[in-house]
Amino acid sequence: MNNLLAPLQITAPSLDFRLLAPLMLVLVGACLAMLVESTSKRGPRYGAQLIVTAVTLLSALFYLVRNWMIGSTTIDAVGSVAVDGPTYFVWGALLVFGLMAALLFAERRVANGQSQFTAMGSSVPGSPLEREAIAARAEHTEVFPLLMFSLFGMMLFAAANDLLVMFVALEIFSLPLYLLAGLARRRRMLSQEAALKYFLLGALSSAFFLYGTALLYGYAGSFQLRRIDAAVSAASQGNGLLLAGMALVTIGLLFKVGAAPFHSWTPDVYTGSPTPVTGFMAICTKFAAVVALMRVLYVALGGARWDWQPMLAAVAVLTMVVGSVLALTQTDVKRLLAYSSIAHAGFILVAVTGAVTAANGLRPGGIGSTASVLFYLAAYGLATLGAFGLVTMVRKAGGEATSLAAWQGIGRRNPLVAGLMTLFLLSFAGIPPTAGFIGKLVAFTAAWKGGYAWLVATAIALSVVAAFIYVRLIVVMFFRDPVDDEVGVVSASWMTWLVVALGALGTLALGVWSGPLLDLAQKASIFLR
Repeated sequence: MNNLLAPLQITAPSLDFRLLAPLMLVLVGACLAMLVESTSKRGPRYGAQLIVTAVTLLSALFYLVRNWMIGSTTIDAVGSVAVDGPTYFVWGALLVFGLMAALLFAERRVANGQSQFTAMGSSVPGSPLEREAIAARAEHTEVFPLLMFSLFGMMLFAAANDLLVMFVALEIFSLPLYLLAGLARRRRMLSQEAALKYFLLGALSSAFFLYGTALLYGYAGSFQLRRIDAAVSAASQGNGLLLAGMALVTIGLLFKVGAAPFHSWTPDVYTGSPTPVTGFMAICTKFAAVVALMRVLYVALGGARWDWQPMLAAVAVLTMVVGSVLALTQTDVKRLLAYSSIAHAGFILVAVTGAVTAANGLRPGGIGSTASVLFYLAAYGLATLGAFGLVTMVRKAGGEATSLAAWQGIGRRNPLVAGLMTLFLLSFAGIPPTAGFIGKLVAFTAAWKGGYAWLVATAIALSVVAAFIYVRLIVVMFFRDPVDDEVGVVSASWMTWLVVALGALGTLALGVWSGPLLDLAQKASIFLR
């Protein structure tokens, strides 16, 4: 009787705040930005939000580099968060790309309110509708806390060592993205439609993931990845709960990756969202989702890889076909880049399918699937943010001009912008000496080592098809006469040019001298179990 009346003892979880400092700083910064949003006056609010965002992300990056140099790794928070090599790499990439995206977010106010663009040799005011939105105080300063909340969720998602924590992180980073997608100041109905589609299909993907999580819990008796792996290794053969749970969890993750046939949200959301938001989603969501997918497949389900590898290979082929072929029919630059993103998801899945890891016989110091995917995503991210930064510069009086017809002759009006876009397109196509070439080389090599030579051959063939997409846009820019006299190139501020310059320099540097980042990716390629 006395035992029944005794107070319940709950042991507080042990947390290593030093190792989790980058994650916690982003959360604190997001909360501080919300406080600034609700208390500061409208005039200085934009600058204050940008300062809070920049200081938060730079501070988190400082602590991340410090911890990584010390070499500390652990599975913390009662086995829920793995601070290991892939976590350090993806956290660093998300912080850098998040900071670049924040600069593009800030450009919306500076460029739309002050900039000019040159059309047919004359200086014409740009985007009067958006200047009217600023005059009406529709500045959307809430984009900065939303960006940081989303980054926090992405960082937790990629580091989660527990399926339940992974699901919570999935919702944390998805909900701000649904709001960001609907915050366009022009073509608002299209933007709100994109947000609604993203929300509905995102909810569907979350349902798949949660149902699969429940089935895997029923199979293994735990949400932790290492215990699921132990249950898979102990079983003589797979059963229905394992296979169904594995399929549903993978489908939920492939939605976020943007792989076919779970890609239907991508073209509409990329087209309807504000362009800076599109650039942020295109790389940061994909980076976090791919690393989370590898963590689940390699750590929890590595013993069942003979079951999921054929399925993933089929998805990779379908994704590459859909992205490469349907992109040929697009007449809008943002929609073309959306299908390009789908094709790149397929190329990334080629490397993931190979599953060449230390647990599967990868020799020490070799470049396996994890390292090749990390490098590929870093190279793709630099080109993606740079390309979307350039898309924000091509405008007419009503705002951005994204039709292919509007881009005709841009090379004659502004050779610098067209030349930089060509560089990014060549990287997407995998043409040397760009980072995209090295990314595809190491990704396809990893799949070849994994015994998927036929998949590599398919990927190379579809890479040739995809290259035609980018060559087509290059021809439109340089070898077609302008057809729309109202289209011009914005004189953007230093913020957009900094993003574009970093993207261009990184794309060239990693194409010519890829060794340091490849070595870093190789050292960061071991998942803790």
